[in-house]
Formats: sequence, structure tokens, C-alpha cells
Amino acid sequence: MNIYRQHRKLIIAIIIATIVILYFSFSDKEKRIPTTLHTVDTGTVEFTVSNTRAGTIKACRRAKLSPAMGGQVARLVVKEGDKVSENQLLMEIWNEDLKSQVQLAKSEALASKQTAEEFCLIADAAKRDEQRIMTLWNSKLASEEKADQAQTNTKTREAACKAARSRADVSLARLSVAEASLERTRLRAPFPGFVAEINGEIGEYATPSPPGIPTPPAIDIVDTSCLYILAPIDEVDAPNIVEGMEARITLDAYPKKNFLGAVRRIAPYVFEVEKQARTVDIEAIFMDETEYKELIPGYSANVEVIIDAKYDVVRIPTEAIVNSNQIYILDSSDDSIHLKTIETGISNWSFTEVIKGVKLKDKIVLSIDREGIADGVLIKPEVSSDD
Repeated sequence: MNIYRQHRKLIIAIIIATIVILYFSFSDKEKRIPTTLHTVDTGTVEFTVSNTRAGTIKACRRAKLSPAMGGQVARLVVKEGDKVSENQLLMEIWNEDLKSQVQLAKSEALASKQTAEEFCLIADAAKRDEQRIMTLWNSKLASEEKADQAQTNTKTREAACKAARSRADVSLARLSVAEASLERTRLRAPFPGFVAEINGEIGEYATPSPPGIPTPPAIDIVDTSCLYILAPIDEVDAPNIVEGMEARITLDAYPKKNFLGAVRRIAPYVFEVEKQARTVDIEAIFMDETEYKELIPGYSANVEVIIDAKYDVVRIPTEAIVNSNQIYILDSSDDSIHLKTIETGISNWSFTEVIKGVKLKDKIVLSIDREGIADGVLIKPEVSSDD
């Protein structure tokens, strides 16, 4: 009976001890913080500078055209979306009066030309008469008076010929003036491109844009054969950029594609807008012209200029860094994490180069903003970001 009681007590003690162990073990696991880890590896790290606000795709050539003189639209030769060639007529203002002036100037120029020809033929005839009389005078068959008269007549006729030719030139100049005035009523394409916008219809009144007063253009011509990106860079980052630097171009319209580009120009001044950060505009071009054949001026774009790059270096995700130069590193013996100071190199939003402080295959904490993460706490590792 005593042996039975002793065994019973032993069994109860074992059960109680097991329950206590399981309780504390379960309680300890419940206290562990679920944490995302990353395994330190090697790769490429770039130091880049990006635009502060969205950039814009621009056409290398774009002309917002307005007529040189105001008037009623008489002809509208193109429509929006049309492809046009250089010097092609786009729009014409009512100009019947100027056409009449051109026609009058042409008639006057023709009449002046014919009059000049008449006077010059008479001068040629006078010259021939002079030559005959001078031959007779040399043979003593004509008087000196006759010879003088012949010479004077020739000079007079030649002067009249020159005067008539000068009047003909004046008539041609008047014709040129009339034609220039007529041309001012015509709007022509300054280069090949597409009609992006038309403001006005036949019968409406079109006016030129006064200096300093922005008005809608009559016709907007865009040459899409050459495109570039205009993007604002923070004044703090601008000194790092040099013309010719490689850049990556991304577009909201093509979110899954990166375009290779290069910095073409850096503005020589700071753009200042009230209540906004001061920026410097840069221009970036596409390295492969075939890539932007489908792009349209006006698309929003981002430019990431590559200032420096290092390859096959120890790197960690930038999001894992605490206080600019510290990380949480895992002690795999007890699943605790410890804050460690590191020495960093170049970095970007994605990765940071680590010069000293970690080794390959070390596990570091990514979820540093999770509640409870601190030096020395126990964690419950989750699936690693690189698994």
C-alpha cells in the first residue's frame, strides 16, 4: 500500500513538472517577436540622384504658332493629328486685298521691265548710229557737229535705259514687299511634324500673341522624331551631376520598363518657386532612339542619374539600417537579436554597401519598425526576404 502511494505521488509530481515545463516553454514562445530576416550577400550598389517632382517628356522641336497679323480665318488646311512637311501651308487669314496688291505689283513690274527693254533697245540703236557716224567722221565724210550729236544721243539713250532698269528693279522690290505682306497672312510649318492642337475655325478671328501675354496658339506643331526628358533635381543633389552621366528613365505609362539614358544638359541657374524647394532642371536623352518611337510628348517621367556604382560588394537592404549606421543582427544560438554598428559606403533606396561590421550569410532584421524590436530580445524568424 505504501509503495502504491509512493508511485502515485511520483506520477503526480512528474505530471505537474511536465505541465510547468510546457507552460513556460509555450509562454516563452508567445513572447518571441515574429521578425523578417535577410541574409547578407554581395551584389551591385549604386549611388543615384532622382528628380524631386515628376519630369516631363518633351519634343526637341515644338512650335506654338500664331499668325503674324490678325484677321478672319479663310482657310484651315490641316486638322489635329495630321502629319505635315516643312513649309507646308497650315492656315490662311483673309487676304483678298493683299492678293490684289500683289497682282498690281506684278503688272507694274512687268510693265517696268518692258519699258526698260524698250529704252535699252533705243540705246543700242543710238550706239550703232554713233559708230557709223564716227566711221564717216574718221573718213572726213561727216562733220564734227554730227559726231558730237551722235555721241550725246548715245549717252542720253543709255542713261534712259539705266533709269528704266532701275525703275524696273524698284517695281520688283515693291512686288517683293507685297508678296511678303501676303505671306504674313499664311501660317506654315517651320519643320516636319504633327499637328498637336488647333485653336480656331474658318470664319473666326485669329490674332497674334502680344509680347508678354500668353495666348493659345492658333496651331501647335510637334516634331516627335526627337524626344528628351526635362526633370527638376534638388539643388543639394545638383552639384553631383555632370553632363554625360548615365541615367535610368522610367515612365508611369510603361511601369515595367526601364529606358537607358544620359544627362544632356544641366541648367545654369536655380529654379525658384515660392513655397517649394529650389531645384535645377536637367535634360536627359534616350540612348536608344528606337525605344521611344511609341512615346508621346507630355508623358510624366522620372530620371535616376547614376553618380557612382560598385559591383560585387557586401550589401544589405537600406531599409534594415537603424540610426544611419546600425543594424540588428541575429544570434542563431538562441534566436536573439543585437544592435551592431557598421561602416557603410555608397547607397540608394534599395541597397547600401557595408565596408565593415557584417559578414556574408549573416542574418539581419528587415522589419525594424515592428513593435517590440530592441537590442537583446528573442525573435521568431519568419521567411527570409531572399528565400
